[in-house]
Amino acid sequence: MLVEERRQKVLDLVSAKGFMALGDLAKIVHASESTVRRDLDFLDQQGIVKRTHGGAFYVGDGPALTPFEERASQELEEKKLVAKAAAARIRDGDSILLDGGTTTLEVAKLLVGRPLQIVTNSLPIANLFASNRETDLVVLGGFVYPRTGVALGPLTVRMLEEVHVSQCIMGVGGITMKGLFNGNLLLVETERAMMRTADEVVVVADHTKLGRQALAYLCETSAIDTLIVDKGITAEQRALVEPSGIRLIVADEGNEDFR
Repeated sequence: MLVEERRQKVLDLVSAKGFMALGDLAKIVHASESTVRRDLDFLDQQGIVKRTHGGAFYVGDGPALTPFEERASQELEEKKLVAKAAAARIRDGDSILLDGGTTTLEVAKLLVGRPLQIVTNSLPIANLFASNRETDLVVLGGFVYPRTGVALGPLTVRMLEEVHVSQCIMGVGGITMKGLFNGNLLLVETERAMMRTADEVVVVADHTKLGRQALAYLCETSAIDTLIVDKGITAEQRALVEPSGIRLIVADEGNEDFR
């Protein structure tokens, strides 16, 4: 196999999985670990992957995740409405896990100063609570994805095995009749581990996410407990989630439940 051909194969494998171990890459491309390590070093220098001890993460310019600042400004008023509805359901003393989405950031802003236990893999969210005496903060470690400031991967998943919370509040990249999607394969692996920690899994999403499909499949809609959306939701979008039997809360509609 030519050097360029092997490097492309290595890149394809890492981008498809989000993370690949060095030994697994060497076996698949039929090369020594030292050879694959040099390939990863080359790809790291190009800014396509991030070398770590024992493997590499994909950070290339593909469609995986748009920059955090860009996503944060989209549908901002809708996200604030959804966040307000989500925060109103949280009681003082609760333990809450917040993932690194832009809508969950709006939820976090409304929780600052409240006596809560907050667990998060998001550096922007952790920063809100870092100097807050009323809130107990647990920051999940792992590889920090440069576009979002969110910790992902095997280390994050292992930390989540020691955590239990009353609510896991998370965002998604899209919801269709097939289920829930997000923009990165490594992200959905981490989010599945988050879901296992919680008594209640709550998804917060503006209405534009319904009917949209993203790169990586997360779960069936019935795997979550509650979906909170803004008042822009249409009848066709409701039909995507109502058959699953989950609790649907429409922000700015009196927080009435629709099933």
